[in-house]
Amino acid sequence: MTEAKAQLNDYRQSPRKVRLVANTLRGKSVEEAITVLSFIPKRSALPLQKLLASALANAKNLSLPTESLVVKSIEVNSGTTLYRRRPRSKGMANPIRKRTSHVSVTLAAKNGSTSSPQVT
Repeated sequence: MTEAKAQLNDYRQSPRKVRLVANTLRGKSVEEAITVLSFIPKRSALPLQKLLASALANAKNLSLPTESLVVKSIEVNSGTTLYRRRPRSKGMANPIRKRTSHVSVTLAAKNGSTSSPQVT
């Protein structure tokens, strides 16, 4: 079975916030996932929508049947962390961690929907 993949690297939002949106997409069809993302009021919804569109374009390049594709897996991992300092009183400084995310999505054809079991 051929799969279509796409990646979004170094997205400047923490993985914890991106996972909230990504968990709603797992197992859905591609059309349904793109529709759901257009109604989610989170900042990471638009980049994930573009990522799904990119994976769908990769599936068309591989000549997969696009109408039966589902989101097989979507992973959100932590990327590099940018360390910054915030000035505080008396000449001190506190650390600020600006986190990034790596998101990867895999699309696969829905299996078992077209074949019916044979009764003997």
